[in-house]
Amino acid sequence: MTSTARIQSAVPEITADDRAARLTNAGSAWAGRIEADRSNAHLNYAVEGTGAGSVATTVRAGKHSFIVDEPAALAGDDTGTSPVEYALSALAGCQVVVYRLYAQQLGIPFDDIVIRAEADLDAARLFGADESVRAGFSAVRLDIELSGPESNERYDELREAVDAHCPVLDIFQNPTPVTTTVTRA
Repeated sequence: MTSTARIQSAVPEITADDRAARLTNAGSAWAGRIEADRSNAHLNYAVEGTGAGSVATTVRAGKHSFIVDEPAALAGDDTGTSPVEYALSALAGCQVVVYRLYAQQLGIPFDDIVIRAEADLDAARLFGADESVRAGFSAVRLDIELSGPESNERYDELREAVDAHCPVLDIFQNPTPVTTTVTRA
């Protein structure tokens, strides 16, 4: 069994009809909450990371926890996915959600979706060797593979809707103000 198969077995199976109903119900419920009070759309997310091992971080996000680490070449123990891979994973995951949401809303069905996210990073800035390059990604590429009955034009329409509404894609494409404080324990 591949690692992908093991991961997929942890996610409950769902029929296309059940998925459509859940998406429709969630969209209707959110529309009602937002119409009743616009501030209902203002969400807050928080995680807590605690250093562990060489450079690993144990992250707590709601009722979930996971390890963020680096491979040995970056001083890690390779006990978890790297921070930049998690960033790409967040983008791929958000894209899947928004593709499903807008496919349902626009009546553009697809059967399966696979998203490959790839990025380029110049580690020279990380290691202080070249301050002229970005510390983060210099380019990100998304390859979205859809299978289904619609034309390429309809799937392009869906892609445009997703690009306009995906929160994590927006985070990647636009500067977000960050405030940092350091305190002593």
